[in-house]
Amino acid sequence: MRRRTVAALWAGLAAAWASAAAVHAEAPPEPSVILISLDGVRHDYPDRWPLPALTRLEDEGLRAGRLEPVAPASTFPTHVSLATGAPPAVHGILDNRFFDPERGEFDYSNDASWIQAEPLWVAAERQGVPAATFFWVGSDSDWRGRGARHRRAPFDSRVGEAEKVEQILDWLDLPEGERPRLVMSWWHGTDRAGHRLGPEHAGVGEALAEQDRHLGALLAGLDARNAWPHTTLLVVSDHGMTGAARAVPLRARLREAGLRPRVVVGSAVAHLFFEDPDEIAIADRALSDLPGSRLDRREDLGGSGLAHPTRSGDLVARALPGFSFRPRRFRDTVARLFGRGRGVHGYAVPHRDMAGIFFASGRCVPAGTRPEAVDSLDIAATAAALLGIDSPSQSRGRPLEPLEPSPCTSSSISTAR
Repeated sequence: MRRRTVAALWAGLAAAWASAAAVHAEAPPEPSVILISLDGVRHDYPDRWPLPALTRLEDEGLRAGRLEPVAPASTFPTHVSLATGAPPAVHGILDNRFFDPERGEFDYSNDASWIQAEPLWVAAERQGVPAATFFWVGSDSDWRGRGARHRRAPFDSRVGEAEKVEQILDWLDLPEGERPRLVMSWWHGTDRAGHRLGPEHAGVGEALAEQDRHLGALLAGLDARNAWPHTTLLVVSDHGMTGAARAVPLRARLREAGLRPRVVVGSAVAHLFFEDPDEIAIADRALSDLPGSRLDRREDLGGSGLAHPTRSGDLVARALPGFSFRPRRFRDTVARLFGRGRGVHGYAVPHRDMAGIFFASGRCVPAGTRPEAVDSLDIAATAAALLGIDSPSQSRGRPLEPLEPSPCTSSSISTAR
């Protein structure tokens, strides 16, 4: 009798273990987010050319009328803001090039030590969520001792999107525990074509169609892996593009005034540093009527997002739309003769052409969502909320809120604020 009782007990335990194992085996994967940035894709480009992959994302999920960039609307500050949820004045990457009095000149660097706010991939890893980066700005090295456990580095502009798609899908095929739940990747987008040809040229459409083809390959890979129930795909761009700009004669005016400050120029923002404080007032007067620009002292930058305590210049000049601090070159004139323009971006004043794209599809994204505008500072917070973690430490953004009060499982996100 006792043997039968013991045998029955063991049989019951075995059945319970088998049932628990079956439930565990059938448990859905934890939520994942893939964030892709297409460099330089203006908000209205998807309406101008046939783009099957982006059209699918729009049909099956969310497309914003525009993604509002931070100022200045340039690749490095905007990508770091997308990753940190903080403006340039907080994360410290003021432009593609800037000057730090202690470290010297920053020039298109991917060294994370320049960034002064926590990036999303670091926040994820800090909270136990595996992350992967493929050429996102500032992801080449660890940030304060922590980085993505999977990353491609150093940055190499010759690496194409086919290789990125293959790597992303390979990461998704890793075993549970090793597989990244956050993937962030920079793509070439249309930035180069827009600069060389101007935003209205057909060559921009050809470049975007090529990017869309690779995006379609990524969508097909997610389809094949039945990844959509637990994966949200976010597709953004860092900035838009506008037409050729007239040059602002900044340096010439400084020479006329007998001034030689350190001048660090982005296409539409110039930071001026003076060794002699008395020269600041002289320069302020000399540049006060400079055509096509606005001039501010560092202490007067206010809420512009440019008021960094050490990296902002003593004076900061901002080009107005239609103007640039980069001189027009002979090749620009020749290009115009052949029907090509010159594309520019980087403005630190409102300009509709600076707005980028934002698409989302997959888990928590209802079909047909059409917000008019999304703030780029909200992207990191939204990705964090989808992953079920806290936003990066210095984030000022807010997640796109669930439509329902219950936590997002298979519900949706919206732009309620």
